Amino acid sequence: MQSTSHQIICIGSVLWDIIGRTPREMRVGSDMPGRITRLPGGVAMNIAMTLARFGLSPVLLTALGRDEAGQELIKAARDLGLGTDHIHISDRPTDAYMAIEDASGLVAALADAHSLEAAGEAIIAPLLNGALGSVTAPYEGPIALDGNLTEALLSQIAQSRAFGAADVRIAPASPGKAERLRAIIAHRGATLYVNLEEAELISGTTGLGTARAGAQALLGAGARRVVVTHGAAVACDACAEETHEAAPPQVLAKRITGAGDTFMAAHIAAELKGMSRPEALEMAQKTAATYVSGDDNYV
Repeated sequence: MQSTSHQIICIGSVLWDIIGRTPREMRVGSDMPGRITRLPGGVAMNIAMTLARFGLSPVLLTALGRDEAGQELIKAARDLGLGTDHIHISDRPTDAYMAIEDASGLVAALADAHSLEAAGEAIIAPLLNGALGSVTAPYEGPIALDGNLTEALLSQIAQSRAFGAADVRIAPASPGKAERLRAIIAHRGATLYVNLEEAELISGTTGLGTARAGAQALLGAGARRVVVTHGAAVACDACAEETHEAAPPQVLAKRITGAGDTFMAAHIAAELKGMSRPEALEMAQKTAATYVSGDDNYV
């Protein structure tokens, strides 16, 4: 099955985000008043939800449980216009993510992606068995891929002819899992989206001060194209032939979780709509800043 102009496959984590936020500063052992929310999340889900806001048609490839949490996520995804027909359903519990944010940003987080990791190749089966693509008829459209997959599965994707014709956009799930992406950054169709800390971890280079320096380190480590962000500082989009930078609008941060995923989705959507690389980077910065400010009309 070949891609349409509006379809993009999102592979990775779909789970429930449980986020606690307080406007006060926290330290170890703090017990503060605040707000706790539960909403659909996970890197692949966050990217897909934003892509849908831009008028694209994301298809989810993930693993969910047969439990109530999994069924609720499928309903939520369908209500948002996301494709769920190819989700792998297992007897394992649906994954979850828990985070605490205070006035300065993320305090701590735990990601339980054990069911996704255990599913392995079953997640990408539709791209191998002919439902969405195969080795003999590879999927030729865009794919958003997240680093919650195991290193073994990422390595398999990098080497499989079924993914050889795809435009693969890759995001680490977190700095703690960033080094897994060494298995796939050299894929000929790969674009890697990371923050500066993740750039250091993947490239094995320390003391990088700017997004441009992070991008150059990753290109030196074998990446084809990279987009590096650095919080409220300048972001960089670089490949061997060209480099572009853009600063984000300065806003008061009211939420952090999902900001990188929103940036990545906005950048992908901009390029799929025909924007130039400088234009796409600028739009992604603006969209992410609006999201971080707490404005739900960020697209």
